[in-house]
Amino acid sequence: MKSIRISKVFWLLCLSLALGVPPAAGPAEFERALPGKSWSFPRDHYAHPEFQTEWWYYTGHLIASDGRSFGYQLTFFRTGLRRDRSGQSQWHLHTLYFAHFALTDETRKTFDFREKISRGALEQAGAKTDQLHVWVDEWFVTMEGEDHLLKAHDPSMTVRLRLTPLKPPVVNGVNGVSQKAEGEGYASYYYSMTRMKTEGELALNGETLAVTGISWMDHEFGSNQLRDYQVGWDWFSLQLDNNRELMLYVLRHRDGKPDPYSSGTLTDPDGGVEHLHLQDFEITVLRTWKSSKTGGRYPAGWRIQVPQADMVLTVTPTVSDQELVTRESTLVTYWEGSVTASGVFHGQPVSGVGYVELTGYAEAFEDVDTRVADQKQP
Repeated sequence: MKSIRISKVFWLLCLSLALGVPPAAGPAEFERALPGKSWSFPRDHYAHPEFQTEWWYYTGHLIASDGRSFGYQLTFFRTGLRRDRSGQSQWHLHTLYFAHFALTDETRKTFDFREKISRGALEQAGAKTDQLHVWVDEWFVTMEGEDHLLKAHDPSMTVRLRLTPLKPPVVNGVNGVSQKAEGEGYASYYYSMTRMKTEGELALNGETLAVTGISWMDHEFGSNQLRDYQVGWDWFSLQLDNNRELMLYVLRHRDGKPDPYSSGTLTDPDGGVEHLHLQDFEITVLRTWKSSKTGGRYPAGWRIQVPQADMVLTVTPTVSDQELVTRESTLVTYWEGSVTASGVFHGQPVSGVGYVELTGYAEAFEDVDTRVADQKQP
């Protein structure tokens, strides 16, 4: 939600205060996601600065020329501090940009990630409104024809990829909007590119490997999406070998109950979609994993049932520790990692790959608020 990532709105605005930024405008200055949006592509791939927060999210599974398998995540975040930019100089801070790059070596069972933050001044970071081009320093996503080009560089790990859509964009939600909580505007505009042919290269510690595989892209934008009683979410994206894709998210309340606006999307081989309400699926946690870094205990295996599709899947992380502790950018601690899936669909065996995002397990939102406040003390 990444994928909904909605409480990142809160965390990113707190971070702006920690950096000494003048108080940001409230969400009322920005537009809110309301039903009835008319989607248009490729225009809606581009930035939407009229909304307070936005992210472009890419995950995928790669097979290298030496036979090793990898999972990757590359995500760009934009959060608006001021919508009105009239009369502002190129030094004025009106937007913050963040990026996360993670790599899972599924063969050797290792995980690593990098992070970036930028004010966006002097073109150090940005997001174009007339083309898909988002960047933080030398990391970027851009378009060439219908292809998405990705690059993230670090001395020890670099990825350069070309992603070609195999299906049209899938708009998640109902009536053009993905509702996240009770009330008008507690929602986002959210679509997915559920299956993208992927090729490129991966450089690890000076060794360059040709890679091919499959990717998933989410793009989401909105303003003030979460309620204060929502403390985290579990998000799933699965690409099955019967050419179907499944996206699910469960928003959790403080008492542990799922929010009734939790939902999902099942995509057919021809690109047709079926919206899933919370009552249309069931997710059972099979085991857990405790982080030695943060003490957070995360779900670490699931059974997913979608009765109307006669689907039962077992979802398993490829590596247990895929936790991101982003102390240098968003101040968010979350688990985001590659998974495999196996089970049945209408009585036929099915398998696949995917990604899962888990937030709110290592720390409560209040803990982040307190830490940021502490950083502001002299």
